[in-house]
Amino acid sequence: MTEATATAERLVRRFAREANLLVAGREFSVVGTDAVADALRELLPALGARFGDGGVVFAPSESPEIRLNGRPLPPRDTAAARVDAAGAHMPVSTDLARRLRDAGTVRGVRIGIAMVLEPKTAQLALLLRDAGATVAVYAHPDEIDVSVADVLRARGIPVDGDPEISGAVERAAAVSFLRRGFDLLLDDGSHLIRLAHEEGLASSLRGAAEETTSGLTPLRLMEREGVLDIAVIAVNDAPMKTSFDNRYGTGQSCVFAIADALDAVGIGIRDQPAVVIGYGPVGEGVAAHLSALGARVRVTETDPVRALRAAHDGYDIGRLEDLAPGALVVSATGVPHTIGAAALRAARIVAVAGGVPHEVDVDLSSLRPYVTEGGATSPFLERAGEGAVLIARGGCVNLAAAEGNPIEIMDLSFAVQLAAVEQLLTSALPPGVHSFPAAADTAIAVAALAVSGERIDERSPAQVEAQREWRSPRFRGAMA
Repeated sequence: MTEATATAERLVRRFAREANLLVAGREFSVVGTDAVADALRELLPALGARFGDGGVVFAPSESPEIRLNGRPLPPRDTAAARVDAAGAHMPVSTDLARRLRDAGTVRGVRIGIAMVLEPKTAQLALLLRDAGATVAVYAHPDEIDVSVADVLRARGIPVDGDPEISGAVERAAAVSFLRRGFDLLLDDGSHLIRLAHEEGLASSLRGAAEETTSGLTPLRLMEREGVLDIAVIAVNDAPMKTSFDNRYGTGQSCVFAIADALDAVGIGIRDQPAVVIGYGPVGEGVAAHLSALGARVRVTETDPVRALRAAHDGYDIGRLEDLAPGALVVSATGVPHTIGAAALRAARIVAVAGGVPHEVDVDLSSLRPYVTEGGATSPFLERAGEGAVLIARGGCVNLAAAEGNPIEIMDLSFAVQLAAVEQLLTSALPPGVHSFPAAADTAIAVAALAVSGERIDERSPAQVEAQREWRSPRFRGAMA
């Protein structure tokens, strides 16, 4: 990798890190004709960016400088500034919350939010509060930004969460949160939905919304076994969530977090062998971003359809035991025990994208700091025994080693959450897992396009009329 290419990659990652904004779909312009500018012009389209006169301007030969909409990147040096910056880039969620407020839909409704607590989640809580709901937030010990929690408390929203607790104390804290009494739960991983059922507290809930694939799997099992007592909206299955949050948001944030952690000790991704485990929407995004940064990506899958899709996207596919030796291995399954001891010994580097507890089978007591021969270290890198370098202790790398998904991506996901709240409160849904309404999904897409000033085609009257006719046009006029 040339120094110019490395500098270009660092500039793009710096923009994403300092602004917590998305690269894909954004308009960029590059000033200059030096090697770094040329490398930027090659890298940005590979990451899904577009070139234009506005948006983000890279001027690599001038300091280097990054400008957003004609101005330097806004400061985000405090938790309050990060929360406010998130709010400034969440127009779709803001409009939906305003609609809920004007209609009085959530006035007086008690809503519990159990998600990773970072600036975008804080904005979701504030939007619901400002729309008239009574809101409280629960954050698991490994999913709480303490400074963001303090911002929410200062703004009048209770937050239950302590990074120092675990085990029985953690469970007791979660039960105590549920006993606050809620009408709705907005969950990530369905941990509190399931706990409410275990503790006999589900009967007081009017419903819930679930954000993740890994959270919906046990809820559907509960439905099949007849023990799911409430209506749950499958937020994760909405195209406006999965197609963007999982692929573009998690793809960018996880791969950039991995690259930042490795760059600190002089390890680059370009030209390195990489293995993506799982080729669902998260795996697709991780593979695409690793490829854009120059890694030699291969994919392992247990689902034959997804394996074939990976092959048709140009990736070699195979078995983990054959692909792992000497590679950067990224799990994108959201399934416990994905990376076992053998793969952990064989791989060069291991990370988890998305993630659930125990996705990597590792004894945390066996981890030791990773130090290069030159003495370079990173707080996110440890050696697993005599095996791989493990990033972020096998936790969700974009949260443990970065700030989570870009703001605009979470704007779309939280717009789906807000629309799910509306559906739960305005529809008489029986217990079970329910699809997110297609019309609501389309409305969110239309709103997002309007914000960005994009225009799309409409069907002509002739097209509309043709779709109202069931008879085959092939045989029209050929009646015997």
